[in-house]
Amino acid sequence: MSNPVILITGANGQLGSELRALQAKYPAYQLIGTDRNVLPIQDAAAVESWFAQHQPAFCINAAAYTAVDKAETNEADAYDINATATGILAAACAAHGTKFIHVSTDYVFNGSSADPYTEDQPTDPINVYGASKLKGEELAREQNPDSIIIRTAWVYSEFGNNFVKTMLRLMKERESLNVVSDQVGAPTYAADLASAIMQIIDGGQWKAGIYHYSNQGRISWYDFAVAIRDLSGLNCAVNPIPSAQYPTPARRPSFSLLDTHKIRTTFGLSIPEWKESLQVCLHQLNQG
Repeated sequence: MSNPVILITGANGQLGSELRALQAKYPAYQLIGTDRNVLPIQDAAAVESWFAQHQPAFCINAAAYTAVDKAETNEADAYDINATATGILAAACAAHGTKFIHVSTDYVFNGSSADPYTEDQPTDPINVYGASKLKGEELAREQNPDSIIIRTAWVYSEFGNNFVKTMLRLMKERESLNVVSDQVGAPTYAADLASAIMQIIDGGQWKAGIYHYSNQGRISWYDFAVAIRDLSGLNCAVNPIPSAQYPTPARRPSFSLLDTHKIRTTFGLSIPEWKESLQVCLHQLNQG
């Protein structure tokens, strides 16, 4: 018998790349990564054909339309990938007996909380990206009640484009930077999230539902930038500014800290502290 297939959509993104990097650590599985050229996930016929051919045991949907500001004007594209495609994948998983893990976002909340968000708190997205991701969650649960949905936040990695890599580049180019200090949350190293997802799959304890995952701690984007600078030994001055001084097309939640108690206790996961993981990522980037 061949090894169980794990389909990874969005395989060239941050999380997809980190998942594929775990193949050597999990030789009992066959990790197959796809992108929009190999498998257009918003095309139900293409998805059905792929599932019929490969019969995946698991599907990790790491594909997403993540251009938060562009989503404000490209609403149809955002909903196509973040909502419609998620429903199609969830339905295909239900039809083929495939276990479905869907990755969602802290942006399903409005950011007005003072305490870390738990999974059962009311959702209320304040931008198109968040609304499209929330619709994706709803379609996943509707089409496949056995789905596991993992909301995450502030994702970065050595792969793709992200805050850490942008800060490193700008800090080498400029003498000073302004970074917003009134948006609070916790970053997520995509390698940690990938590892957690594989532990859930490999653990054999499937418990459907919504879960929250980010690294431990509570910081602002400004704090994050200062840590990136200090751990990298750079000399750029980092100035804290309010969000009002950095207007963007899409509103951002001012507070998006996720409570990770449920995923830790349900699956026995230990989640690293944010600065520890940032050090690991910076080390990897320096090796590259």
